[in-house]
Amino acid sequence: MPAKSAASPTVKYQRVVLKLSGEVLRGGKGTEPIDAATLERMCEQVKEIHDLGCQVCVVIGGGNIFRGLQGAKRGVDRTTGDYMGMLATVINGLAIMDCLEKMGVKTRVQSAIPMNQIAEPFIMRRAMRHLEKKRVVIFVAGTGNPYFSTDTTAALRASELHADIIMKATKVDGIYDKDPKKFPDAVKYEELTFVEALRQRLNVMDSTAFSLCLDNNVPILVFNLDDPHAIKKAVMGDKIGTLVHN
Repeated sequence: MPAKSAASPTVKYQRVVLKLSGEVLRGGKGTEPIDAATLERMCEQVKEIHDLGCQVCVVIGGGNIFRGLQGAKRGVDRTTGDYMGMLATVINGLAIMDCLEKMGVKTRVQSAIPMNQIAEPFIMRRAMRHLEKKRVVIFVAGTGNPYFSTDTTAALRASELHADIIMKATKVDGIYDKDPKKFPDAVKYEELTFVEALRQRLNVMDSTAFSLCLDNNVPILVFNLDDPHAIKKAVMGDKIGTLVHN
């Protein structure tokens, strides 16, 4: 097991994989793919837990620019569309890197698709070393393969790097038995086991990502990013969102 840095004693999770949807970067208005104010608020939250001593990995989606499945509906070949989506995550990853660096946070971007001029290739041991040196590592270009989502990327990287947890920041404050936007009587779960989530067919992550987390015993915390200190509360173990575990 790789050594983890000594985080603040109040921190429950020392090494975290933060899974962010590309859609989050649009902000409330959704007029631009990347809203500058939203990006800054998100990076402030990442800096907040980094300053506590947490080792932070970020996996970012690309849905604010291009989503492979949506491209397929418009006639784009699925494989081509997925590669386009991977390149969208690179744009988002560079935006996060730039914002964090301006805040004084040392950052590295690692890409699953070689593009040496703008990002390092993903190398597990190098990523581990960056974390030990207190750098935030941003993983882009998904797994480098079509037909796999950024959820799967988060599950894969968390398993490889022995992360304590995957924190999935969304627009909903947890997991419900049905869509809370459509059904006012939807019930929120505080905690769930993987088996219960599977049995109830709850939409936690896609099936490949979920299987990886289940097999490698990586818990998933689903929470709402709207709270300006949501990520800090999550790493400190406060009651927030829904925790899925074995």
